Amino acid sequence: MNTTKNFEVIIIGGSYSGLSAAMALGRSLRNVLIIDSGLPCNRQTPHSHNFITQDGATPHEISQKAKSQVLKYDTVNFIEDKAVKAKKTGNTFHVLTASGKEFEAKKLIFATGIKDIMPSIKGLQDCWGISVVHCPYCHGYEIKNKKTGIIANGELAFHLAPMVKNLTNSLTILTSGKADFSPEQISKLKKNNIEIIEKEILEIEHLNGHIKNVVFDDNSKEPFEATYAALPFKQHSDIPELLGCELNEQGYIQVDMMHKTTVEGVFACGDNCTRLRSVANAVASGNMVGAIINMELSNEQF
Repeated sequence: MNTTKNFEVIIIGGSYSGLSAAMALGRSLRNVLIIDSGLPCNRQTPHSHNFITQDGATPHEISQKAKSQVLKYDTVNFIEDKAVKAKKTGNTFHVLTASGKEFEAKKLIFATGIKDIMPSIKGLQDCWGISVVHCPYCHGYEIKNKKTGIIANGELAFHLAPMVKNLTNSLTILTSGKADFSPEQISKLKKNNIEIIEKEILEIEHLNGHIKNVVFDDNSKEPFEATYAALPFKQHSDIPELLGCELNEQGYIQVDMMHKTTVEGVFACGDNCTRLRSVANAVASGNMVGAIINMELSNEQF
């Protein structure tokens, strides 16, 4: 890395969306710094799917290959550190890292992702991304035709149910408490032979992250081969909100069609600003952000 403290663009987060934005900017000769803490949310996931040319590769393989390609552009710099603070002075952003380094840039990209909030269910975190998954597009084909559960309630569970039912005829919704469905939703679930279990979940019994049984609060257990879980989340970084970026009602960073946040000069891409949580979407949104920022910088300098 060069020794400059001043960049045209700082990207906080160096996974798929951040690296994608950096490639677009590097190919446009922009002086870029990527700051990454090395803790991607899918680090437990054994294989990534639904991304053409990389279907079945591990998340680490994809990100390492992407990083090696992006860093071939000599205006792109990468440090493994954690951004802990950012402020805006005039048209300049100042970013401070955990190691005490400070950098400046004209534009700021948050590619920081989100952090899943794990419920107090023993074993669930060990299975997360392996046999307890979040997305039928990322994982559904691999667990098709298996005895499957959905750990969710209300609208979240009903949203997942038709897509998961398309992949298996053995489906149960585990509400972990009183079911919260309308009469019409109950009727549809019954019509599709989807069972509802309202007992509280105490534990996920598993072998190396592969689910075997769900244990309930009455000490009964039910065997499953896979489950989906709609978990609450929080932003992986609180810097965007502290900087003044508004969050929407779901807790995502509010962006427009160009991925601009509510703070001028600040952009967001990847999982932190959309429900569409996939590698392919992260790469696409990063690519767009890189192009938009390059256009802005080009027009400002023209």
